[in-house]
Amino acid sequence: MADQVYFYRLSRKFVDEQFDVPEEAKEVMYYSLAIGHHLGIVDCLSADLVCPLAGYRDWVAKLPVGSEARRKMEGFLTFGEITIYREHCHMLACAFDRLRKADNVLDEQELGWTDTFMDQLTALYNDPHMYLMVRSR
Repeated sequence: MADQVYFYRLSRKFVDEQFDVPEEAKEVMYYSLAIGHHLGIVDCLSADLVCPLAGYRDWVAKLPVGSEARRKMEGFLTFGEITIYREHCHMLACAFDRLRKADNVLDEQELGWTDTFMDQLTALYNDPHMYLMVRSR
């Protein structure tokens, strides 16, 4: 596992022009796009937040033991990648907001990460087609 953790935000999508679809298969492609499959779609991700692995581990460890938020964020440590969708926003925002408001729990750097992550969650909540991906490069 790399020593940096990247929080990527979907910035835009576009149809890959190189994706050659025979005429008889175009109906399948359009149907796939309509139901949300990424057939021939390229996602453009931008890293809004980067933190060291050790810092990420310490930051996430400050979430309550056994909480859904901690389990979700520790998924990166287990699997090397997690995806955050709109349905995770409320749970994660509540957990990190409690951390942010608690006295002397977060250091200055972790507070900055929390603020940036909360901004990402707000953007995700406001745009249901967006998602976040946490992974090493």
